[in-house]
Amino acid sequence: MRTNRLLPAAAAAAALLLSACGGGESVDTGGGGGGGGEGGTLVAAVAAQPDQFDPHLTTAYPSFQVLENVYDTLVVPNAEDLTMEPSLAESWETSEDGLTWTFTLREGVTFHDGSEFDSADVVYSYRRIIDEELQNSYRFETVTAVEAPDAQTVVLTLSQPTPNLLERIGAFKGMAILPEGAADEVDLTTEAVGTGPFRLESSDASSTVLTAYEDHWGGAPSVGGVEFRYITEPAAALTALQNGEVQWTDNVPPQQIESLQGDDTVELQTTPSVDYWYLSMNYARPPFDNRDVRRAISLAVDREAVAEAAWFGAAQPNQTAIPEDSFFHSDYAPFDRDVDQARQLLQQAGVQTPLTMGLMVTDEFPETVTAAQVIASQLDEIGVTVEIETLDFATWLDRQGQGDFDAFYLGWLGNLDPAAYYQEQHQTGGPNNYQGYSNPQVDQLLQQGATETDEDARKQLYDQAAQLIVDDVSYLYLYNPDVVQAWAPGLSGYQIRADKAINFETVELP
Repeated sequence: MRTNRLLPAAAAAAALLLSACGGGESVDTGGGGGGGGEGGTLVAAVAAQPDQFDPHLTTAYPSFQVLENVYDTLVVPNAEDLTMEPSLAESWETSEDGLTWTFTLREGVTFHDGSEFDSADVVYSYRRIIDEELQNSYRFETVTAVEAPDAQTVVLTLSQPTPNLLERIGAFKGMAILPEGAADEVDLTTEAVGTGPFRLESSDASSTVLTAYEDHWGGAPSVGGVEFRYITEPAAALTALQNGEVQWTDNVPPQQIESLQGDDTVELQTTPSVDYWYLSMNYARPPFDNRDVRRAISLAVDREAVAEAAWFGAAQPNQTAIPEDSFFHSDYAPFDRDVDQARQLLQQAGVQTPLTMGLMVTDEFPETVTAAQVIASQLDEIGVTVEIETLDFATWLDRQGQGDFDAFYLGWLGNLDPAAYYQEQHQTGGPNNYQGYSNPQVDQLLQQGATETDEDARKQLYDQAAQLIVDDVSYLYLYNPDVVQAWAPGLSGYQIRADKAINFETVELP
């Protein structure tokens, strides 16, 4: 979801992609010192444990829940409309041909270790991602040079116009700026040296603790610290909130969303997200390499029923990735449920039924387990027996990465630009193309869309790519969920966001 933040989206991020569970050992973060705000500690209940803290390596949403508060990027999405605004870069200029972007950096910024931030840190961070071909190196696909003419200036030279460059370098903390040489000096998987409003203090099997960074360039946070407490079961997280054990959670039982709207024991808010959830099949495992088999399975799924089972009305069924309130949304929907046609396609593909399909889900996203049961009952009608494999998320991620699956179900979180919805997941050899999809026509359309500067023309390109992706069932898209979060009455200064980025620096406790 970036799930894969990824899912954790982003992801999943979204994508991703999403969240991860890193096991039960205590992590010594080497935090110490650096206190800040005087407002006490905010305790936030989240569903899962970070898999690690290296922003350039992780794709897990639970990691980014933490890292959002620890690191900064050159630019950052505005909380209101997700347009990009200054962060570590206070301004930027683009050449007339669109091939040179010049960023002027903010002065007076320090890292949590006390070192001063300058252009060398940006060059180091970006070159690390590019040279080591890390998770987000595709975001620099059109970047030919990263240079620092002076301490307060960074210049990116491009091979072709890249209209979504700001989104690529600032959409989430996977593009965080590290101190020069950080990867050689500290273990970034367990430690963090950022410029954000909080510093990483400690992390173990039960929680991750941050302390306020009083020298943050935007001012010290209003609270003295944040404790991310892992509470996997949504009902338990809600009870902890209502009992005053925690003051914030995004792990709300979907079936209780409607009843909580009028409950004065919690403050609950929802907003449409930029996320999508999907099922994908492994092209390397027959018969799922057969397009007719994938299309049969897509025709057998009732997306509305799946969305209702997962989110009880807080999700909108969709046969493409991008939500309907986006300019780039496509209403293409060729797979209205048709059990008879699905059976015919399986017959046409020469598949002997019953066909068994393993479906990986994770109990750290309980709604996927519930929805998978609905999908299993629907596919049973066409002779496909679904074996639901409920895994901890660390195992889920490992098996996805190894290609050890028939099918999996997850989401991509925090997507902003249309390229983020489609490119890395469906381009041949893409970094998150775990299903093994390859279509040269899709590759060409995605490449054109990534560099097209006219918005209407971009939409046409992505609409065409989406139709092919949907027809081929690279992903079997299911729904776009709402963001649902709850906090203690009287807590102020927090803003729910469509990209699920969680920022606590302005929060004040009751």
